Amino acid sequence: MSPDSRRYDLIIIGLGPAGVAAAVYAGRDKLRTLVLGEQMGGQSAVSTTIQNWIGIPSISGVQMAAGLAEHLETVKEDVTVCSGVLVTAMAKIDQDDKTIFRVTNENHDEYEAATVLIASGARRRKLEIPGEEKFLERGVSYCTICDAPLMLDNKVAVIGGGNAGLEAVIDLLPYASHIYLLEIAGQIGGEKKIREIVLQHEKTSVLLHARPVEILGEQSVKSLMYEDLITRGRKKLDLDGIFVAIGSIPNSEFAKDLVEVNKFDEIVVDPYSGRTSLTGIWAAGDVTSLPYKQNNIAMGDAVRATLNLRDYLIRN
Repeated sequence: MSPDSRRYDLIIIGLGPAGVAAAVYAGRDKLRTLVLGEQMGGQSAVSTTIQNWIGIPSISGVQMAAGLAEHLETVKEDVTVCSGVLVTAMAKIDQDDKTIFRVTNENHDEYEAATVLIASGARRRKLEIPGEEKFLERGVSYCTICDAPLMLDNKVAVIGGGNAGLEAVIDLLPYASHIYLLEIAGQIGGEKKIREIVLQHEKTSVLLHARPVEILGEQSVKSLMYEDLITRGRKKLDLDGIFVAIGSIPNSEFAKDLVEVNKFDEIVVDPYSGRTSLTGIWAAGDVTSLPYKQNNIAMGDAVRATLNLRDYLIRN
């Protein structure tokens, strides 16, 4: 079904697990819904293996995306899906004493709705060094909760000495034989209690003033080259896995002029409803300020937000 000129009850921005979960619930409640997104399954669609997708211990990104698309088919009478497009702008418009939201995509198509749910996710902050893309899903990972069990009895490196890096080390401790934590600065940041656990654990080695420069291997990761910023010399670590924990970038650019964002550009939401700072707009998943960026959590948050916005539509 292709988009038409109707004014929708709801526009959902994002085709990842959060966006699809919201669309399914919106369709079941017979809300006239339009879903706009770049790729079915979001950034998880390119994952070789997704661990702990509830009900399925392990699934590929392709299989996950296919399952999401199949589920959307059950509500196709009320939900229109437009994939392969990037949302570029949002505007609040007052018409007939009612607030309407206008959403524009990269093709300059415009759609209007009474409510909007932003589930546009986030993109990984990358090292941008040789070998990173080549060994993605073959030793390079951005999610320890997802992939730590794959590193059983292996030597690994975690890149990033902030809270994200410390939490990655904690996730890896039950599995990896040894963990190198690399930080480009001269000290480790993050929460004091977690920092003490990491620094004192027999499985961990902390390398400060260490800047990764290249990931090496054949079929999978075998080593990491890094620069010692004090001596300016290069050193090599023999490894089986590298976890990049330098944060992510929320896909919130198109909405920052309408809703409140925090210092990380995450959309600030009420955790009980998913409401943003502007009435009529909700958000869910990795684009929000809520912790624990996980597919299962994103879907639950999106369902809660959809139920809340349904109640809003009934009352307004």
